[in-house]
Amino acid sequence: MIDFRRKSWVPGADSSEFPIQNLPFGIYSTSSKSRRIGVAIGSQIIDLASLAKAGHIHVPADVLNSLYLNDFIALGKKVTNQVRVDLAHLIDVKNEAFSKRADLSQFFDAMQDATMYMPIQIGDYTDFYSSRDHATNVGKMFRDPANALLPNWLHLPVGYHGRASSIVVSGTNYHRPKGQTKPVETEPPVYGPSKRVDFELEVGFVIGKETTLGQSISTKDAEDHIFGLVLFNDLSARDIQQWEYVPLGPFLAKNFCSVISPWIVTIEALDAFRVGGEIQDPKVMSYLEYEGKKNYDIKLEVSLTPENGETTIISQSNFKYMYWNMCQQLAHHTVNGCNVRVGDMMASGTISGPEKHEFGSMLELAWKGTEPITLKDGSTRVFMNDNDTCTIKGFAEKDGVKIGFGECVSKLLPAI
Repeated sequence: MIDFRRKSWVPGADSSEFPIQNLPFGIYSTSSKSRRIGVAIGSQIIDLASLAKAGHIHVPADVLNSLYLNDFIALGKKVTNQVRVDLAHLIDVKNEAFSKRADLSQFFDAMQDATMYMPIQIGDYTDFYSSRDHATNVGKMFRDPANALLPNWLHLPVGYHGRASSIVVSGTNYHRPKGQTKPVETEPPVYGPSKRVDFELEVGFVIGKETTLGQSISTKDAEDHIFGLVLFNDLSARDIQQWEYVPLGPFLAKNFCSVISPWIVTIEALDAFRVGGEIQDPKVMSYLEYEGKKNYDIKLEVSLTPENGETTIISQSNFKYMYWNMCQQLAHHTVNGCNVRVGDMMASGTISGPEKHEFGSMLELAWKGTEPITLKDGSTRVFMNDNDTCTIKGFAEKDGVKIGFGECVSKLLPAI
């Protein structure tokens, strides 16, 4: 269990989104250090390779100096969780012997001096469609409002296989995608830059334990295969999507760029923030049944910043609104024997709540372009303009302790 009373001697850590109770993993470098594994604490990054060299943790040096977290994650939860336990001991306010060491600077680097990288090498990526409010909103806009959900939606976690190569780390800019659209129903399609680039507020989870082909993962065992979570922006070109998605689903509208936050928060760090999910009716099939609380109370926020403009918060939602939880998603993904590998990424699908300010995309917030969003500078948006920056933030909070992910930031550049 998480001890919310525990404090750290690292300055500012206790009041930050990276307190001693969090300790998420990422990949970073500085002007004097090559790419390596780091752990966030306050405004500092703990250099695991330096700690291991000094004998404070016991992990092979070649793993800690890797370009990605995959090899470290593959060591298993017994090892990775022990690293967090050992780190927490070192930075605990009660550990005066370590806090007064003269050579602590070799173990810490300031976040402001670090460059962050993709934390994992993603082999495969799957995106789900698991928020009932989002699916209902989309159904109302594009289909019969009285039958907004498709017949299969309440029976299984709908998903599709996406493109892993175009997932990038926070701070990476991307260009407006081009493709075919059909702006006038009665006329032929046209080619050109998308006019409806949208964000999608999502949370992703990283596979931490592989399976073999033919093996299925039960909802009971699913968390053993989940290493941790990231914030996820599934950028979408809505006009391209509307024209291409029948009959096989998303393609070019979804694979031009997706963005994740740089720190992977372990599922263990979020254990105290579990909440019950929505009652699922009709009753799910046996392989999708689960016990306990499998949703998480993680507050989510999306803001939009025009070039040289003021930031406007446009959405405030929560991960707890998921109808299908991560354990059900993974159980369904593997029920046919599909194997998963360490570093695979699964995304939640757009997270929308019941209230308008909780909608997780501009498609919903501006209701298919009919209700423009007004920003602080007086300008309006129905979709994103060139040079708009979208920022997603998220944190769980309890008893004065905040568990955060860092920002998920992306800027839309003009089409090439």
